Amino acid sequence: MRSTRVPARPSSRDPRPPDVGPLRTEYRPPSPVDVDRAVGAQRHGRHDPTFTATGPLRSGGVIWRASRTPSGVATLALRRTADGAVHAAAWGPGAGWALNQLPALCGARDEPDDFDATRHPSVAEWHRRFPDLRIGRTDLVFDALVSAIMEQKVTGLQAFSAWRSIVTWYGERAPGPTPRPMFAPPDIEGWRHVPSWAWHRAGLEPPQSRTIVEAARRGASIARATADAADGESRDRVFISLRGVGVWTSAETRIRAFGDPDAVSIGDYHLAHQVGYALTGHRTDDDGMLELLEPFAGHRQRVIRLIYAGAGLEPRRGPRLAPEDHRDR
Repeated sequence: MRSTRVPARPSSRDPRPPDVGPLRTEYRPPSPVDVDRAVGAQRHGRHDPTFTATGPLRSGGVIWRASRTPSGVATLALRRTADGAVHAAAWGPGAGWALNQLPALCGARDEPDDFDATRHPSVAEWHRRFPDLRIGRTDLVFDALVSAIMEQKVTGLQAFSAWRSIVTWYGERAPGPTPRPMFAPPDIEGWRHVPSWAWHRAGLEPPQSRTIVEAARRGASIARATADAADGESRDRVFISLRGVGVWTSAETRIRAFGDPDAVSIGDYHLAHQVGYALTGHRTDDDGMLELLEPFAGHRQRVIRLIYAGAGLEPRRGPRLAPEDHRDR
């Protein structure tokens, strides 16, 4: 009989790190910002071990985010005040880095001033309704790349489950008084040394796990090269140089790590259908999507965010795609 043993968790089984008084800061955006959307876009499903929220910030909730920063693991807690300020507390060796990066996470480096929403009446209406929509960024390249690779050619449920499993088994327990146990992702070497059987037990297919392990061998240089790149095309060239990484994965990574306002995830199972339905009332393919978004060049990801915020989802035409599971039972 095949064993169903849960994989060993080298670091996450350690006791909760001792709670040391947090570092604190206050961020006051120069203009209103929808922090819930800017930060919430980094969440990997409802049960993401790196992210939890006690409710929307606008309603008095708190967003908790665990990450592995260049200075070490950090837990960040965000609370919003009635006047729009964001109060933040951070725990762990990476607390200072996380607080310094907070404005970018909330969308401070997103510059929509030259965005002309009037090129399509629906886009103009959504922009009127959501003028505070901003695209946040994490500046954590490798974690964004790994999560995008996990989402290649599978359902969201499969990808989120694999992320949850590997991060919980091989990540590090997040410091601070988190409302539930949370974990920061492994470091680059940690991703590289996840054993093959653990990927399999998490439900990730061999092409994706091999791509992650091979990317980890060049992880530090990838992070440096893309951080220093001048634009999205330059970052594309770096990411696509990796075997197993294509335009979809590169775009998803650029969006999450760098808040790229123009990135479009070509090849996505749903995106072209959604854009076509929102802008014309009918489905379209990738070529049709790019044609529809061309008038908004430089801000195509912004239009996509507005579509999801304002248009709602296309009505379902059939049963949800069933996840495939090739693991031995």
